[in-house]
Amino acid sequence: MKHIVVLGSTGSIGTQTLDVVRCQEDMEICALAAGSNIVRLEEQIREFHPKKVAVWEEEKARELRTKVKDLDVCVLSGMEGLLELAVMEEADVLVTAVVGMIGIRPTIEAIKAGKDIALANKETLVTAGHLIMPLAAEKQVKILPVDSEHSAIFQCLQAKKEIRPHKILLTASGGPFRGKKKEDLEKVQLEDALKHPNWAMGKKITIDSSTMVNKGLEVMEARWLFDVKMEQVQVVVQPQSIIHSMVEFDDGAVMAQLGTPDMRLPIQYALTYPDRRYLSGERLDFETLTRITFEKPDMKTFYGLRLAYEAGTVGGTLPTVFNAANERAVSKFLARKIRYPQITEIIQECMRNHQTRKEPTLDEILEIEQETYEFIESRW
Repeated sequence: MKHIVVLGSTGSIGTQTLDVVRCQEDMEICALAAGSNIVRLEEQIREFHPKKVAVWEEEKARELRTKVKDLDVCVLSGMEGLLELAVMEEADVLVTAVVGMIGIRPTIEAIKAGKDIALANKETLVTAGHLIMPLAAEKQVKILPVDSEHSAIFQCLQAKKEIRPHKILLTASGGPFRGKKKEDLEKVQLEDALKHPNWAMGKKITIDSSTMVNKGLEVMEARWLFDVKMEQVQVVVQPQSIIHSMVEFDDGAVMAQLGTPDMRLPIQYALTYPDRRYLSGERLDFETLTRITFEKPDMKTFYGLRLAYEAGTVGGTLPTVFNAANERAVSKFLARKIRYPQITEIIQECMRNHQTRKEPTLDEILEIEQETYEFIESRW
């Protein structure tokens, strides 16, 4: 029996993780964590019977304790709750499906406790990859990517694990504004940015996809996951979202992973690795699939992607600034406090204002995060 902890169980990745677990007789949920959606969390508790759950806000945790007082479940709160879940003795795998830098500390503690990580929280490696990957190697812990693109690369590399990739071809759908120019983005409203053409995701990641900042974060994540340089990761726009990513080898051969846009596939592969199991759902039909097309990303219009390459190449604390600035800017856009183009403008201004520190500690990373938030609040 594989015992699983899911951080972010009420979000898009979290709920699809539970869909996968429902279909597997040898998997069991031992803990769940959510931000504030205690209605959905209560439903999950009653179905999966975890021993422990955590809610970010203590007030919501108290409310949940009342709702589930008839059940044998311990309700925790805050970062302390997440950390307690991450190191549960019976847990085998930690699924990090929370959004933002909140996922870093639980991931580190889980690795120290010898838990494998099913990684859906890209911010963890973007800001602290230099800490996470050596620690995982030391503890002999597997970091199993859940993002569809990184899972595709991971799957392509399984045939010859000792062979290093010459280049990673990271695919992008292009988002809802593919083909638009900078002046067009001035007119974008929140409702427009939340309409992704292919994927059903949470609001923050959907906005990130529309700006292509999400792809920039994925480039930085790939740099750590697959031990390559930033310049070895090339973004390719593939609007149909059929090819999830590709790997080019030294001899010029290119291996790709194809599939329908269904996040359950990479989630299930992370949880069953190295085995493959049956997964219900739509299959690619090559008799009706008429074309697969490719485009070069427009890094002039969507210059958040260019800024991501800059942050990842410089390294140190600059990726933290990039990530934190984006988190706060997107939050402001979702609250209708800034215009859509200001998301990337804020990221650029924060990066220009920052003096990079090399090889930051975890405390320094979290300190820079707060400094970036404070800078934004003082200006916007």
